[in-house]
Amino acid sequence: MKNHELSEFITIRKVDKDTVLAEKLLDFVKHFSWLEVNEHTIHQIRNWEFEDWETPFVALHDGNIVGMCTIMKTDYYPLSVIYPWISTIFVSEEYRGHRISGMLIDYANGYVKEIGFAKTYIPTSYVGLYEKYGYHYLKDIVNYGNDIDRLYVKDC
Repeated sequence: MKNHELSEFITIRKVDKDTVLAEKLLDFVKHFSWLEVNEHTIHQIRNWEFEDWETPFVALHDGNIVGMCTIMKTDYYPLSVIYPWISTIFVSEEYRGHRISGMLIDYANGYVKEIGFAKTYIPTSYVGLYEKYGYHYLKDIVNYGNDIDRLYVKDC
């Protein structure tokens, strides 16, 4: 299936607390391969540690979650004045290459714009990944593990 064909069958949804979709998301995270964030994200969803406007989003294909991201006020960085963060962007390996990350990011940007924000931030160690989604490099930042990541920003 070509990239544009699969994207026609993907839907993006906001996940709300105590819903079937929240349970499906928890199960999805329990089985995804991004082990560095797996345990933290399971804890975050299980205990619903989303406050105010913070929320997860999922990409669905045939009713199954194939990707996710979150909108957060804080991330893995001691930078409380910079937000909202688009965080925990993950797409199942078999669905990569179909621009699902871009769909999640676009949906999250639409959501934050609706609630009054003008920008979103994405931290990463990758170069060239988020630029294709309209982000530009802002500065290097140090995370809580003392590693240096790149901070990207985009106007919504």
